[in-house]
Amino acid sequence: MTINPAKVRGAYIHIPFCDHICYYCDFNKVFMKNQPVDDYLDALAQEMSHYAEFGLPQTIYIGGGTPTALNERQFERLFQTVWKYLFHPAVKEFTVEANPENLNEAKLEIMKRYGVTRLSIGVQTFDDQLLKTIGRAHQSDDAERAVRLAQRHGFDNITVDLMFALPGQTESSLHDSMERALRLGTPHISIYSLQLEPKTIFYNRMKSGSLRLPGEDIEADMYGQIILELGRYGLHHYEISNFAKPGFEGIHNSLYWQNEEYYGMGAGAHGYVNGMRYANAGPIKKYIDSARKNGHSRRLEHAVTFEEKMEEEMFLGLRLMKGVSIDHFNDKFGRPIETVYGDAIERLKKKGLLAEHDGRLAMTQRGIFLGNDVFGAFLMS
Repeated sequence: MTINPAKVRGAYIHIPFCDHICYYCDFNKVFMKNQPVDDYLDALAQEMSHYAEFGLPQTIYIGGGTPTALNERQFERLFQTVWKYLFHPAVKEFTVEANPENLNEAKLEIMKRYGVTRLSIGVQTFDDQLLKTIGRAHQSDDAERAVRLAQRHGFDNITVDLMFALPGQTESSLHDSMERALRLGTPHISIYSLQLEPKTIFYNRMKSGSLRLPGEDIEADMYGQIILELGRYGLHHYEISNFAKPGFEGIHNSLYWQNEEYYGMGAGAHGYVNGMRYANAGPIKKYIDSARKNGHSRRLEHAVTFEEKMEEEMFLGLRLMKGVSIDHFNDKFGRPIETVYGDAIERLKKKGLLAEHDGRLAMTQRGIFLGNDVFGAFLMS
């Protein structure tokens, strides 16, 4: 694969190990116990070295799985490798995902030492009964302590990750969780609705009829409640599921929504370079063997067609509240947006789902609640 380093904006590094498996999670992950963690870190080093030859990223994001499930020695080794191959002083953002139950002072000191600028802490809810229901290993007080500990260690750019439309969740419970999150004073909150994915415990329970979920109307009411409450506290709604104080919007994740290119490293990781979307081998042993042999572990590759690039520009860009720049689309693809999507745009405008302001197309407040209808209108096939 030929790589144009000028186009690659970010690097995602996947740590697939977990101390436990949450009931809703469909990410590539394995139980930590008896896994070849050190061999995995060796393979990651080879993959980082391979991609570093083509140019360094502007953002770095370590996700999982659970990166903080690594012990302190493994954790520091991971960051030493990132510094050796990918980190440089001009990195705009360096994010690490963390779980409350295994985020401690030693790991915070390691991250501070190696230039991490942003933490994404997986809280999901501050309702202890709901935490048990969804299979999380921490309690609400653990989450609060983890955020406070990170703040005391000088991390001021923290996002608290929450979920809604959980089994048995009420609007009152959601309100209480947001209140506790807001009292922590973090400048960013991500909040996602529960998605039932195949091969998860919740999916199997749903198929057997034993999972009680809020209905669509309640889910919509919850989303409206989220937008209103977080807005009152000065967190502006900049992406469908993300809210931030000005200047604290996630830079790395915005690369995805702006359809920029990025390296994907680690077992099951996805990347996008030189117009090619790829997925690494998922099983740990296959990933390690492939990285040792080739320096990378790409298994599935797809050359994105011109039409697909335009589709992605629209349905990814419209996730952002600022929407899609008409001039940028025209310049990037050499075709007027009206020629490509004129009928779809007019149809969505008439339905009150899309609006045009200052040379940008963006979803209306009504469109935000019917996002899938909007996105689907820009699929050509």
